[in-house]
Amino acid sequence: MNSGNQTSLSSIATGSGVLRLLPEIQILELLLAISIFVAIHSLRQGRVQGLAVWPVVGMLPSLLLGLRNNMYEWVTGVLDRQGGAFTFRGPWFTNLHCVVTADPRNLEHLLKTKFTNFPKGAYFRGTVRDLLGDGIFSADDETWRRQRKTASLEFHSAEFRSMTVKSLFELVHARLLPVLADAHARRVAIDLQHVLLRLTFDNVCMIAFGTDPGYLRPGLPEIPFAKAFEDATEATIIRFITPTAIWRALRYLDLGHERCLRRCIERVDEFAYDVIRKRKEELSLAGGENEQMSRKTERSDLLTVFTQLKDEDGKPYSDKFLRDICVNFILAGRDTSSVALAWFFWLLNRHSEVEERILSEIRKIVEERVGDGVGDGEVVFKPEELKKMEYLHAALSEALRLYPSVPVDHKEVVEDDVFPDGTVLKKGTKVIYAIFSMGRMESIWGKDCREYKPERWLRDGRFTSESSYKFTAFNGGPRLCLGKDFAYYQMKIVAASILLRYRVEVVEGHPVVPKMALTMYMKHGLKVTLSRRDEA
Repeated sequence: MNSGNQTSLSSIATGSGVLRLLPEIQILELLLAISIFVAIHSLRQGRVQGLAVWPVVGMLPSLLLGLRNNMYEWVTGVLDRQGGAFTFRGPWFTNLHCVVTADPRNLEHLLKTKFTNFPKGAYFRGTVRDLLGDGIFSADDETWRRQRKTASLEFHSAEFRSMTVKSLFELVHARLLPVLADAHARRVAIDLQHVLLRLTFDNVCMIAFGTDPGYLRPGLPEIPFAKAFEDATEATIIRFITPTAIWRALRYLDLGHERCLRRCIERVDEFAYDVIRKRKEELSLAGGENEQMSRKTERSDLLTVFTQLKDEDGKPYSDKFLRDICVNFILAGRDTSSVALAWFFWLLNRHSEVEERILSEIRKIVEERVGDGVGDGEVVFKPEELKKMEYLHAALSEALRLYPSVPVDHKEVVEDDVFPDGTVLKKGTKVIYAIFSMGRMESIWGKDCREYKPERWLRDGRFTSESSYKFTAFNGGPRLCLGKDFAYYQMKIVAASILLRYRVEVVEGHPVVPKMALTMYMKHGLKVTLSRRDEA
């Protein structure tokens, strides 16, 4: 009886345990079923867009696959399939959600028509603030307008143009060509991208700070300020592909790339504030001397111009603000021309017929002049001669079309809006416009969009520009690059001076792929050898 009762009680207990487990099992099954449904639904949605949209991680796996190969080409493929725009969905609780577009109608809308509704935005400013502060590259609204107006007046002044011509003459003939001659004499390969970066760094420092760091010299010396600036730029870029909470935690703990960024910014600031202090002392001394002494200290660099101005409250700009202005212009002007020239020389190496036509144009201009040069008769190009180089201008523009120095750019939506193509934009949405992809869209440039054809820019032998919303290498609308004309002048004098003297050949087997960065660097540089034209 007792044993029977125990058995019965045991059975009852076991049965009730099973009953208690049933709801838990059902809940687990229900959650599993929902997860499978969500995954299948997400993947179906993803297949509609041409890439997988996974639960929790969104499109991140597809993006990582693109990073492993060529992210710019991956984005181009998606945009091409989607008609010029798509919405990227990043992992939950991250800042990687955005609308990506390469439609000229959308670009005109955000860069001009609704310009005030698409600022750089708080996310962008917060990410770059440690390095760029409140400078023109990251600023919005009135802060940006004041800097833009002052810089625009300076860029179009006769004094500024004269300074740029003189500085480029010095850099090309006293530094660049001797460095190339040394490499040729020793029969060694050089990284042309690195050499050109040194040239543009020195040049933009002259324009921004009115000082010469001497980064491009025979022997290619290491300059602490230049190295710190390059490393700070790279460390800042890492923030854009790192969840905000993570890089902020690393900054707080002073770890990883955030520690590198802090140390590099300290070196940049040390250099900048030292130049600012000396410039103020120089201007103060000049103001107390006679008129002749004052004229000797006149300068046309941006630091000097802004130092002599006052803010909206009638007070001189702070040293911090002056530092931000100069650092921003160095960032804007350091990479663009040098990187564009590196891709230009790589393209010429693959298209000898384009090189021959450029060389023919240059030689014709040289033959028309009355023997004018420098030193032992070396050819020095004049501004008016560079303007005549229409085909060279077209070849450089075509290189920028295919390999824009800034491959993507960023905006943020202030108020709900709709793009001309129908894409709905919610307040706070980040918008990425893919400049690299635009150069490869058949809908924009035709079936030959991937071919390097400078002729597409010529009408009756004269260069003809395109809409800045179709060719966006220099941005468009109110933020159109102030240094566009200077950049072309810089690229043309460098390209013409090199091509007249040397044949540039890329080292066989050297890998040339774009680097994931704010600017379209070649990941492994551009290793080249040089052979003299007169020897050939």
